[in-house]
Amino acid sequence: MKLYAKITLLTKLYCILCMVFLCGVNFASAQQSDSIRISLKNRTKKTSKVSDIKANIQPYKPFYFSAAGTNLFGTPTTSTKAPAGNISKDKLLTVLKIYPNPVEDQLNVSLNIGKDGTLTTIKIIDLLGNEVVTLANERLNAGEQTKNFTIPSRLNPGIYFLRIVAGGESQVKRISVL
Repeated sequence: MKLYAKITLLTKLYCILCMVFLCGVNFASAQQSDSIRISLKNRTKKTSKVSDIKANIQPYKPFYFSAAGTNLFGTPTTSTKAPAGNISKDKLLTVLKIYPNPVEDQLNVSLNIGKDGTLTTIKIIDLLGNEVVTLANERLNAGEQTKNFTIPSRLNPGIYFLRIVAGGESQVKRISVL
C-alpha cells in the first residue's frame, strides 16, 4: 500500500509542477507581448480586382439541321420563325396585365383575345396544381378586354397561380393573395 501512496503522491506532484510550468509560460508570453513595438506606418489596402466575365453564348441548334436546309432524313426543312408582324395576329391569347398584385379582395385581368367566340377559362390554382377557384368560364369576343373578379373569402393568404386558357392556348401567372 505504501507503493501505491508514493505513486499517487508523485503523480499529484507531477501534475502540480506541470500546471505551474504551463501557467508560468502563459504569464511570460503575456509579459513579452507588452514589449512589442507598434509602428504607425501608412499601409495601403490590398484590393482584389474581380474581372468581368464576358461570354459569347451561341443559341442551341440541333445537330441534325444543316446549312443546306435538310434534316437528318434528307428532307428539306422550312423556317419555323414567323415574321414579327404576324406574331400578335396568330396568338389566340395574350395576357397584358394582372393587377393589383398582391391581391386583397379584387383582381383585374387585362387580356387580348385573337378570335371571336373563344371559350376562355380563368382559374386560381394552388402551389400543388390543385384547382381552387374557377373565376370565369365563358366565350369572349376578339380584342382587348379587362375582367374584374372578387377573390373568395375562403382563399387563404399565400401564393397562387392564375391559369388563363383560351381555345388551345394557356398562360399561367403568379399572384399573391393577402
